[in-house]
Amino acid sequence: MALANYSIEDLLPHRNSMLLIEEIIEGDPKAAVSSAIVNRNWPLFDGRRVNPLVLIEVAAQTAGICAGLAMIKERGLDSDKKSWLVGIKSSRFFVEYLALNDKIITRAENSYEYEGYRQITSTSRIGSKVVGEIALQAIQADPEHLPT
Repeated sequence: MALANYSIEDLLPHRNSMLLIEEIIEGDPKAAVSSAIVNRNWPLFDGRRVNPLVLIEVAAQTAGICAGLAMIKERGLDSDKKSWLVGIKSSRFFVEYLALNDKIITRAENSYEYEGYRQITSTSRIGSKVVGEIALQAIQADPEHLPT
């Protein structure tokens, strides 16, 4: 499955100001790396900078790349690729804020998977500096059991 064949919109349901990822650097159903640039339209922008809590959403979207690729591989491009964040197992932030135009590189990897449940570990960096480490829990929805 060639990642180049898919856009961010093919892999994630997020649109407009909630889509924080600007580029998928690499990805497969197990791990992904994304790039995002902090801007004024981001959630938690206070007029000068952005609260690092937003890194949780960047990590979740990066993990969503893996989930989207897995669903496409299993059910095709037109499948319902919904996945829900159900828990933040841990989060550590190493900066007090994110400055406008900071380029954030985030790597998310499935550390555990079982029947649609995943634990994801992620690391976000600005340059070589680690700015966040986050562990998430997500459920991959089975399209056959979604409400219509």
